[in-house]
Amino acid sequence: MQIISIESFKVIGIAIRTSNASGRAAQEIGDLWSRFMAEDVVSKIPNKVDPTIYSMYTEYEGDHTQAYTAILCCRVAKLDPIPEGMIGKTVKGGDYMKTTAKGDLEQGIIVKEWSRIWSLDISRAYTTDFEAFGEKAQNTKDAEVDFFVAVNEVI
Repeated sequence: MQIISIESFKVIGIAIRTSNASGRAAQEIGDLWSRFMAEDVVSKIPNKVDPTIYSMYTEYEGDHTQAYTAILCCRVAKLDPIPEGMIGKTVKGGDYMKTTAKGDLEQGIIVKEWSRIWSLDISRAYTTDFEAFGEKAQNTKDAEVDFFVAVNEVI
């Protein structure tokens, strides 16, 4: 786990509004991933800067126990055009805690890592948090996924 500074960047993708109550997010984000893959959303996102897929959590109503927006997206050079049915967002730069989960994506490593993050005593900013599914996440049985959690300014 390390603290890094990230510059502002832009993304385009598909989104839902959800919450972690009663396992709702796990189901709904899973459904969003199914839609993302079935509709080949990644191929429809214009101006991609690389093939990394981001799973973002933003527009928190409070902390991780309250509603937020989940977005499956790619980093883009500009937010014009935004295809119909998609959203574009500028992710504010700042300080982020970076951690990595390794293992089988089908065995719940993402949910397990978030459960671990939720238990940490860190000063979360609740602006935008995300996972980056890059080249090392392509082998679903032996994936490496980087997590970035916005934290309040580190002095």
